[in-house]
Amino acid sequence: MLNLKTIFISFHIIAVYRAPTGNFSLFLNRLDDSIKSIYRANLNLILCGDINIDYLTENDRKRQLDSVLQTYNLTAIVNFPTRLQGVSSTTIDNILIDNLKFSNYTVFPVFNGLSDHDAQLLIIKDINLQPQSHYVYTTRNINNKSINEFKIDLSYETWDRVFGLNNNPDVNTLFNYFFNNYLRIFYNHFYQCKITRRHNHTPWIIPGIRTSCKHKRFLYLCTKSSNDISLKKYYKQYCKILANVIKEAKKYDYNNQINKSTNKIKTTWNIIKKETNRYKKVTDSTIYHNSPEAFNDYFLTISENIIKNIRSNKQNHDTLNNPSHYLLNQPFRISLT
Repeated sequence: MLNLKTIFISFHIIAVYRAPTGNFSLFLNRLDDSIKSIYRANLNLILCGDINIDYLTENDRKRQLDSVLQTYNLTAIVNFPTRLQGVSSTTIDNILIDNLKFSNYTVFPVFNGLSDHDAQLLIIKDINLQPQSHYVYTTRNINNKSINEFKIDLSYETWDRVFGLNNNPDVNTLFNYFFNNYLRIFYNHFYQCKITRRHNHTPWIIPGIRTSCKHKRFLYLCTKSSNDISLKKYYKQYCKILANVIKEAKKYDYNNQINKSTNKIKTTWNIIKKETNRYKKVTDSTIYHNSPEAFNDYFLTISENIIKNIRSNKQNHDTLNNPSHYLLNQPFRISLT
């Protein structure tokens, strides 16, 4: 009988930055002390960052750093340029892992366009975690019907003890009574329910597109370490063609979603929100949190908001009832001569 158990793997990631003009001996000592304070035999440690030590060339600082980190079985795995400046290329950004624990990995640069440093992406293939096809989350059933019923029940509540009819001077007791009754009605109408949703995968990413993206990264590495003009021209053309292929694949997938949908307008807006990364904002007039802080903030500001609305409505009403307002806004004016 095969017994399958869920395995949780934790990592400790240390991000390091060393100033180019800093004290190198002090840096080694502080780094050694930091790793020593958390290190143990079963620790999965990853060290990464801008170390400002070129790993493309042999130098004394590289050997000193390696001698310290190898005591913790940490080895540098980035062997491509990470910073380009003019005609020079250096590997001053690096990732160090334990090759004995994680031997099957892939690391490649990611061009971010923010600086002359490229990011590095590490994929450890020894960890085989199957992604779940769905997830469950808890929410409250809030709709127009439940809101109206909630308001009706609130209107029937007398709040005798809240308004001090029992001559109770303790404000905390009065508030607790009010808050408990309010939450009782709230929970009665806005009950919790569990909703299961499937992960929103991107079906337009077909195996061909994945292969092309992998080849694009390979060409990027080749152009980083080469001055061949024809190769760089081919890389730019390849990127342009791949971008058009991705655009057509997304267009084809979105058209299928709209054609198969029973509510085409809603599906279209969902696609637009997904592409523009726009989410529905929560209005200030509805309380969705049941925490005392949110409840307190809402009722502390509601009186000021009501007063502002009354003043604004009164000002608009006075303006509309002013006779000069009608005379100045007539479409045709009669001139008396």
